[in-house]
Amino acid sequence: MQVLGRAVKQAQYRQHRALDSALGEVGTTLAQWDALRAISGRPGASARELAAVTFQSEQAFGALVGRLAAQGLVERRPGHGRRIEHRLTPTGEQTLAAGHQVSQKVLEECFSPLPSADRATLLGLLRQLNEEAPPSPA
Repeated sequence: MQVLGRAVKQAQYRQHRALDSALGEVGTTLAQWDALRAISGRPGASARELAAVTFQSEQAFGALVGRLAAQGLVERRPGHGRRIEHRLTPTGEQTLAAGHQVSQKVLEECFSPLPSADRATLLGLLRQLNEEAPPSPA
């Protein structure tokens, strides 16, 4: 089981390094691009919601979104109560789109050793594991 766990982690680490390096060419990092993806997919979401879907603490996500706002990629607005809502700016949308192009190429390279049928099987198995995983703390 340890060998299996390490192999999954090794594949993830290799993919993350390749993505982070390639995303640097379009002026972003993997963490930033992931935050942009989350905000784009959940316009108006709170920092708590966005932190959970990006696998970060609220504090880490808050610092990251502060940097994104300073770069003009994200805007934050008051929401209901103490809630702060997040939305992409037009520049953030452009950065997100550039990141999508880069990530598509990188991921195709990362998974190229596997035939299409094996990629589909792997995806199915990972989805099965993730459905049975305990929910992440909110």
